[in-house]
Amino acid sequence: MSLQDYDWSTALTRPSKTASSAMLALGSWVILLTIVNLVNGAYSPGFKVLWLGFLSNGALGDIYTAHDGVAIAVDDIVFGILGIAVTAMGVLGMKSAVEGGVAGWFKNLPSTFAGLFSTEHGARKTLADWLIVVGIVFYLAWSVQNNTWVDPGVFAVMIVPVAFGVGLNLLDVAEA
Repeated sequence: MSLQDYDWSTALTRPSKTASSAMLALGSWVILLTIVNLVNGAYSPGFKVLWLGFLSNGALGDIYTAHDGVAIAVDDIVFGILGIAVTAMGVLGMKSAVEGGVAGWFKNLPSTFAGLFSTEHGARKTLADWLIVVGIVFYLAWSVQNNTWVDPGVFAVMIVPVAFGVGLNLLDVAEA
């Protein structure tokens, strides 16, 4: 029996629209954080994140350093490459999961969040879409206002509405 005969093999080699969307969003966020870290410092005003130390909670080195203009740390390169790779995986997944690839996905984005301005699809869809938007807007507004993009407390507050919104949307899809 070949590897292609197994159902799980197909699932691993052809990601779904949901998985591809998640990879595209996560990769884009990592790229945004890399750019902010290089330009301004993402840790706090005047300080940049050293990603390997930050993600390992200090086990692999310092968590932050002073932002001194143009200095690029190895961490910035590794994190940037990771962001590009995850984004590329999302783009490749979109090619097989969505007609028209990423462009088709962007065209269909307004219908994905159809609950924002209409209750036509039900109150649960409206609540789910608004929870996602509120969580993302909170994170972006707080980060811009306070000039720090990696605050665990902000992640903890932001993830609750986003996770509930995604969960409610998945529940709607599962019941359909």
